Amino acid sequence: MPKSPTGLRDRLEDVHRDFRAALDLGAHFGALSGALARRPGIERVVAADPSTGFLGRLGGMRVAADPDLVPFRDCSFDLAVSALALHWAGDLPGALVQIRRVLKPGGLFLAAMFGGSTLVELRNALIEAELIEEGGASPRVSPATELGDVAGLLLRTGFAMPVADAEKITVTYPDALALMRDLRGMGETNALTARRRTPLRRATLARTALLYAERFGLSDGRMPATFEILFLTGWSPEAGR
Repeated sequence: MPKSPTGLRDRLEDVHRDFRAALDLGAHFGALSGALARRPGIERVVAADPSTGFLGRLGGMRVAADPDLVPFRDCSFDLAVSALALHWAGDLPGALVQIRRVLKPGGLFLAAMFGGSTLVELRNALIEAELIEEGGASPRVSPATELGDVAGLLLRTGFAMPVADAEKITVTYPDALALMRDLRGMGETNALTARRRTPLRRATLARTALLYAERFGLSDGRMPATFEILFLTGWSPEAGR
């Protein structure tokens, strides 16, 4: 799995403005929170994550929260960042509205989230394998937002000067099963309520691995996995604008 994108920090470095209070929404292992704490001018960083296990490894100010419920007062932060967490929001527009609410006028929002091309190889192999082995298919990989939708979504949820762009990263694995084990270990399995509740059959897993290798295998025998990262930028409107 790709780590929290350095592209998010690069985009922040391009912004020549002071931020005193910053929110890291979806702090995970705290890499981004640490980078924020080292940025000149930032006096307070709040790390928010739904996992108390992650939070227990971090220092500083920590709050158990996820993007669907941002439990802070209006205008609490000058900067809000989120690295690879917003794809878990059950209501993405609602999450964006809450993030804008907690930003001060003129505050900056930066985020990186998985886009619609993420794990396209695995999606295709799983669907075909289920059709062959079980006579039907159900969602096995969580859906993701398309680049063409997110800039408009930022605008509709009240952000000014919204910008969205994408970057694709390819990670290789020895086989498809290694990829699925990695996803499970990272807690990135399917959370859809409409998913099948029964585990994949062994025959379906074997067929998935075979199809993955046949359709997407590289010349060195490894299996590529595509991760599309969407970068979102928006500003909280200043008073009178």
